[in-house]
Amino acid sequence: MGIKGLRHSAPMPANLSLHLPSPETLQRFDMAGPRYTSYPTADRFVEAFGEEAYRAALTQRRAAFSQAPLSVYVHIPFCESLCYYCACNKIITKHHHRAKPYLDYLQREVALHTEVLGKRQKISQLHLGGGSPTFLRADELRALMGMLRDNFEVQAGAELSIEVDPRTASPDLLETLHALGFNRLSLGVQDYDPEVQLAVHRVQSPELVQTLLNAARQRGFDSVNFDLIYGLPKQTLASFERTISQVVEQRPDRIAVYAYAHLPARFKPQRRIHAQDLPAPADKLHMLMAAQQRLLAAGYVYIGMDHFALPNDDLAVAQRRGRLHRNFQGYSTQPDCDLLALGVSAIGRMGATYHQNAKTLDEYYDALDHGRLPVVRGLALTRDDVVRRAVIMALMCQGQLQFEDINQAYLMDFKRYFAREWDALAELEEAGLVHTDMQGVTVTPAGRFLVRAVAMVFDRYVQADLDRSRFSKIM
Repeated sequence: MGIKGLRHSAPMPANLSLHLPSPETLQRFDMAGPRYTSYPTADRFVEAFGEEAYRAALTQRRAAFSQAPLSVYVHIPFCESLCYYCACNKIITKHHHRAKPYLDYLQREVALHTEVLGKRQKISQLHLGGGSPTFLRADELRALMGMLRDNFEVQAGAELSIEVDPRTASPDLLETLHALGFNRLSLGVQDYDPEVQLAVHRVQSPELVQTLLNAARQRGFDSVNFDLIYGLPKQTLASFERTISQVVEQRPDRIAVYAYAHLPARFKPQRRIHAQDLPAPADKLHMLMAAQQRLLAAGYVYIGMDHFALPNDDLAVAQRRGRLHRNFQGYSTQPDCDLLALGVSAIGRMGATYHQNAKTLDEYYDALDHGRLPVVRGLALTRDDVVRRAVIMALMCQGQLQFEDINQAYLMDFKRYFAREWDALAELEEAGLVHTDMQGVTVTPAGRFLVRAVAMVFDRYVQADLDRSRFSKIM
């Protein structure tokens, strides 16, 4: 998520293969912390921010006659099968007739938005997530996209992406997606080891994934991402290295390598995972380092956090040009813009506010039945929030921060305003994660792998909160 008023910093070096942090440094900074798809993070949202406040934000955009394009996120909550590791908002069902009423309610939600914003707002980015969007049949996907195109103007060259469950997709479905304008796919791979797949209740063969990857390439999708998870039950260093090697041979355009966070008290499906089957923390650390080394050696560029991309992928190009952004869907090539969130539990941004829809279908449907936008919580950002967001996103996306950029954009003295944070950076500099001088802060190549720890220094909420158990660990 870029910040208006800030210049793009110089790009970070693409080849980080010789700059992995030491195991000791990784272990030292393996602390709980946010992923910073926003700042402040969603755990800071309050119920005092509801539909009225959100309508005010929509009205303000309309009153400003903003011509800036929107990003749109649509949440499809349904899944046919439960994955035990999953922490997403989902509804497990094999009853596909439940999709039709959900799509009807999505149309109602869009209508409430266009009543305030007007029709034909421009869209530069659209993402379908879940749950599993490929729970929808081809005719349902056509109906959904038709409804969106009737209400919004999808710009030429817009990024249209969708999350794909290989078990519920087919080459024919990919043909439909391409015809509907989708140009990016994200396939949920997680792990190829049969024992691990059984332990997490997600069985899919490398051959199945390869068939879809081949179909995507034949149909001309711009980019295909694989999601992987390390730290799953029954995983070993050797088994995960085999998965990484298989993935490298398949050579998707992007790869995301996420750490599994075992939080059974918060996520009921994870209670089916036996803690004794999880790899030890030291083994999990070695999995991460092995994956990083293998992907870098295979020619992938480290984008940030958990993300890697081939050098010619748009994410890698945006990183080289200093034009990388970050929003609720993760790293993005799209400029900073308002995010319209549609569907149950969806999170969005409008102006200097964040908002989230009702988390259950009953609440979501009830609000729309009564003609209300289904927003149940959110946050209006303070000036301090906006300044800190600019700092954190510059570090997360560009890997460096120029004090003068902040001083000019927000009419402030950075060193004075962030005096406490400046002192806290000393530990990170001693560990080789950042370099500071009178002009700014630069995240070192090694520090890029621990950039969440760097960003946390400037997070006022985390620093004031001694209980960080609400977050997953950095690794």
